[in-house]
Amino acid sequence: MRVLVTGGAGFIGHHLVRRLLADGNEVRVLDNMATGRRDRLDDLDVELVEGDLRSYERVHTAVRGVEIVFHLGALPSVPRSIQDPLTSSAVNVEGTLNVLLASRDESVRRVVFASSSSVYGANPALPKTEEDLPLPLSPYAVSKLAAEQYCRSFHVAYGLETVALRLFNVFGPGQDPSSQYAAVVPRFIDALRRDEPPTIYGDGEQSRDFTYVEDVVDGFVRAGHAEGAAGLVLNLAAGGRMSINELVRIISARLGTVVEPHFAPAREGDVRHSQGSGRAAARVLSWETTWSIEDGLARCIDLFADGKQTFSAAVHAS
Repeated sequence: MRVLVTGGAGFIGHHLVRRLLADGNEVRVLDNMATGRRDRLDDLDVELVEGDLRSYERVHTAVRGVEIVFHLGALPSVPRSIQDPLTSSAVNVEGTLNVLLASRDESVRRVVFASSSSVYGANPALPKTEEDLPLPLSPYAVSKLAAEQYCRSFHVAYGLETVALRLFNVFGPGQDPSSQYAAVVPRFIDALRRDEPPTIYGDGEQSRDFTYVEDVVDGFVRAGHAEGAAGLVLNLAAGGRMSINELVRIISARLGTVVEPHFAPAREGDVRHSQGSGRAAARVLSWETTWSIEDGLARCIDLFADGKQTFSAAVHAS
């Protein structure tokens, strides 16, 4: 089967590309390399289309002839969206609309969209379920919620099968800490392995539902085929919750370092606590997580220690 992965040179995207190839699919990637890395695809037998999601013509070229589109391309980061909400909206909303239009025009069977747990925002309910009211706190979260609604409307109006997956703090090998927008796990590992204090925004007691990338990739693959999933929004969440302070303690213990973190002011748009329920995904996709956060962190740290995973300050974060 021929599939397209937008954002396939990004962190989650390149893991998904590898899984799809291993499953015997022909894979095309659309990426403009703004937050992706070309070297992630160097050893893979993929067709690369370089282009921007904001160009319908380029998106249409990438979509032509595929059966399933996995739409992971986006401009990530809550802080980035607060600094530049116009670009976040253009890429994440208009870009998704281009993907949906091209998919409709090319009779694509299904579009699986990478949404975000940030759409829940200020809603205090824990764990978050798909029935909870979204209360986004940042332009990034708003852009993901708007893209979700476009997916739903295209399913209703045009019969295009769409599935939106809300992701919760995905981590794993291949994340890059070199950008100011990098995720906490690679930033903390990178700092602590160099005996430098990691920066924690706020008091560190905010908590997150960390989900290992291989589990998330499995959810995407299942969402591409599952009967009864079309038109739905589903959480891909491990279902646990860990504070940022505890995350630092676990990484420090694994590395054998004793470095006190640096605390900085809390960032605008960050939610206090995030924890998702994966029950709907378990029911609809027969999906369940197989990696605990402790095992996933150990895997990441061990790869760095073995020299099989390196960080580079010269590349973009995804």
